[in-house]
Amino acid sequence: IFFRISFKAFSSFMLRRGVGASVRCFSSSSPLYKAVAVVLSGNGVYDGSEVHEASAVMVHLSRAKADVSCFAPRIPQMHVVDHSTGNPVEEETRDVLAESARIARGSISPLSDLDVSQFDAIIFPGGFGAAKNLCNFATQGSDMTVIPDVEKTIKDFHSAEKPIGLCCIAPVLVARLLPGVSITMGKETEQDGRFPFHEATAVVKEMGAHHVPKEINEVQVDAPNKVVTAPAFMCNTAVHEVYDNVGQMVKKVLELA
Repeated sequence: IFFRISFKAFSSFMLRRGVGASVRCFSSSSPLYKAVAVVLSGNGVYDGSEVHEASAVMVHLSRAKADVSCFAPRIPQMHVVDHSTGNPVEEETRDVLAESARIARGSISPLSDLDVSQFDAIIFPGGFGAAKNLCNFATQGSDMTVIPDVEKTIKDFHSAEKPIGLCCIAPVLVARLLPGVSITMGKETEQDGRFPFHEATAVVKEMGAHHVPKEINEVQVDAPNKVVTAPAFMCNTAVHEVYDNVGQMVKKVLELA
């Protein structure tokens, strides 16, 4: 009987649980810890957030006892990619917010609801979704534009002098929006295949950003702009090295908050 009752309650919860509730991903009861917004761009490296990077952000923030809320824009993805083949799936559409909710375990809100006054910092994990859904860098390169909700959010945090963390390909967002910002996306040459996306560094320099080459165990801190960036999976390396690199970024963001 206990099992049937427990399963019924759990099943009911699963059926009714929706997306968009203003719920913290995880929370500290102490006001001494920082409130951090995490902006996701879908679910999966080829068309959304890079899951390992997003999870690493969550774990390191949790360990620091941060009060974390997840957000994503309520827009269609640029396209849907079959991650087993790497090929786009024709005639299929997915919503960025709904897909991001998978990573956030359902605790997520539309990015348009984000109130900068309620947070001490913001972090953007990488993944191709940052370059396809949060902006159109993937198709437009140096002529890219950033979607309005993301542009407003980044400019609001920058104006409020609150730190912004970005990893992997996500730094292209601040490269476009914050003139002269200093960022890293790893090395500027292929390095025997270790940095397969190195050509993106030349593109952000075309947009006016100052790119600083960094290894996988380093981050770039632009103290005047309070922007912290990390190579993460711009480097073709082991997952644990990316996890540690994301942790370096999170630590610096919290120090600036």
